Amino acid sequence: MTITVKVTEKTKNMMLDFYKDLMRDKTPQYSLFQADDGDTVVTLYTSGKAVFQGKDADLASDYWIETEKINAGHVEVTNSDNKTKEKKVLKDKTYEKDYINCNSVGSDEVGTGDYFGPIVVTASYVKLEDVSYLQDLGVCDSKKLTDEKILKIAPLIAKRIKYNSLVLTNKDYNNYHKEYNMNKVKAIMHNKVLYQLMQEHPKVDYIIVDEFAKPYTYYKYLEDTNLVQRDITFMTKAEDKNLAVASSSIISRYLFLKEYEKLEKELGVILPKGAGHEVDKVGIEIVKKYGKDKLNEVAKLSFKNTERIINSED
Repeated sequence: MTITVKVTEKTKNMMLDFYKDLMRDKTPQYSLFQADDGDTVVTLYTSGKAVFQGKDADLASDYWIETEKINAGHVEVTNSDNKTKEKKVLKDKTYEKDYINCNSVGSDEVGTGDYFGPIVVTASYVKLEDVSYLQDLGVCDSKKLTDEKILKIAPLIAKRIKYNSLVLTNKDYNNYHKEYNMNKVKAIMHNKVLYQLMQEHPKVDYIIVDEFAKPYTYYKYLEDTNLVQRDITFMTKAEDKNLAVASSSIISRYLFLKEYEKLEKELGVILPKGAGHEVDKVGIEIVKKYGKDKLNEVAKLSFKNTERIINSED
C-alpha cells in the first residue's frame, strides 16, 4: 500500500523533528529524508509530498493526515495499490463537531514533567446534563488554573461526575522505566482508567484522549495488553475542547498536589515543581540528608536532574 499526503511547511518541520532518529543514511533524490517507521517506509520530498509505503502505511499516515488538516484546514491524500489509485481532499472537521455539549469520557495526566511527585492519570465521564454545572465552576485545562482554584473545585467536580484515577509512585515509575519509555507508561495508565470507566458507562458520544502519541503508536504500546479500549478520538489541546478531559486534568492535578504535600512532609522540605535548577538544589539537599538511594523513592531517575544531582556529590 502507498499513501501520499501533501503537507505544508509547518507539517514538514514537525515530520523532520519526529523522524530525526529513524532516518536512513541514504535518501532518494529531491527528498528531505527517508525513515523506517515499523513496517512502513516514510519519504518526505522537498515538494511537500510525504509518501508512506508498506503494510501499515494507513496507520503511519493517519496522524499526519489529521495534523495537516489542523495546520492547513484541509489535506490532499492519494491512496494507491497495484490496481487502483484514489485521490481525495479531506477537510478538517475537528472544530465542526461539538465536543462540549455531549456525553463523553476523557482522560488526561499530570506529573510527567515533574522530577518529584507521582504521575496521575484520570478518566472522567461527563454527561450532557453536567455541562452547564462544570462550566459554571470554571472547568478548563488545569494548567490554566491556580493550585488554589484546583483545590477548591476538584472536590465539587468529583462529587458530580464519575471518574477513575491511577496514581503511579516514582518508585514504581523507576521500575517500569527500566523496560518502558515514558509514553508507554502513559499509554498503559490511560488505557487502564479508560477501559474500567467504559465498562460502567459504555454509551458515550466520544472517548477522548489528549494526544501525546500518534494513534497507531499509542495502540502499539498496548500490543501486549489484553483489555484495550478502542474507538478513541485523539486530539491536541483536548482540555480546551472537551469537559471530560478538562475535568480529568483538574482531578489529576488535585491528587498530584495532595501526594506532593505528603511527600514534602515526609522529607521535611519544600519541593519545587518541574525539572529546573531549583529542583537540582533540593535534590542535592535530599541526597545529603537521606542518601542517594532515597531518590529512587521520591524522584524520576530518568530525568537529567539525577545526573546533575549525583555529579554534584562527586
